[in-house]
Amino acid sequence: MPRIHTGAIPSPNIWNTPAVYETENRAVDPEGLADARLRELRPWSGATVLDIGCGTGYHLPAYAREARAVIGVEPHGDLVSVARRRCAALDNVTVHAAAAQALPLPDASVDVAIARWAYFFGPGCEPGLRELSRVVRRGGAAFVIDLDGSRGAFGRWFRETVPQYSPAKVEEFWTRQGWEREELDLRMAFETRADLEAVLRIEFTPRVARSAASEVTGLELPYPNVLRWRRF
Repeated sequence: MPRIHTGAIPSPNIWNTPAVYETENRAVDPEGLADARLRELRPWSGATVLDIGCGTGYHLPAYAREARAVIGVEPHGDLVSVARRRCAALDNVTVHAAAAQALPLPDASVDVAIARWAYFFGPGCEPGLRELSRVVRRGGAAFVIDLDGSRGAFGRWFRETVPQYSPAKVEEFWTRQGWEREELDLRMAFETRADLEAVLRIEFTPRVARSAASEVTGLELPYPNVLRWRRF
C-alpha cells in the first residue's frame, strides 16, 4: 500500500500529528449539530455511506450504527491502517486507501457521501466532484462540511495561516458547481487548556497559534463552519 496516494493534497495537521487531531475530533461539535442537520437533509439509516478523507476513521463507527454499509476512503496509508484497526470489529465498514479523484467504487453505489474538512479550497476539487457524480446513486446526496474561513476569529486565524486562501473564490467555485449551502455555528470544547493549545498549534502557524491562545479564555472555541450539499 503506497504511503500517500497520488493526487492527494497534503493535510499537515492529521498527517503529521494524528494523536492531536484525534483530540480535536473529540472536541468538535459536542452537541452533534452537524450530523443532526445532515440527517434532516438525507437520513442514512439503512443506506450506504461514503466518508471521503476519513483519516483515522473517527466518524466511521457512528455511521455504522445506522447505515447498512460504510465505506471510508483515505489517501494516507498510515491513517488507513489506523482506521482499519478502529473498525476491525464492525462487519459493515470497509476502508480503502485511495484519493477522492479515483474512488474504488462502482457507479451509482452510494446513497450518502460525506467529506469533513477536506475541500477547503474549492478550485482544484473538480475531479473529486466528478467522482461523486459517478458513485452517488439517484436519490442520494453528497455533503461537504468545512471551516468557514470568512467568519469569526477561527476564520481570521486560518486566513493569516494560509494567505493564499480566498473565501470569495471558494464561494464562487461552489456556486458554479450548483451546490447549496448554509452556515453551521459549531464549537470546540476541550477538557484541558493543554489540549486546546495543542490543537491551535497543529491548525495554525506558530505565531498565529500563540496569538490565538492569547485571545481565548477558558476551554471553548467558536468554530464557524459551512455545510454544502447536492442532491442527485
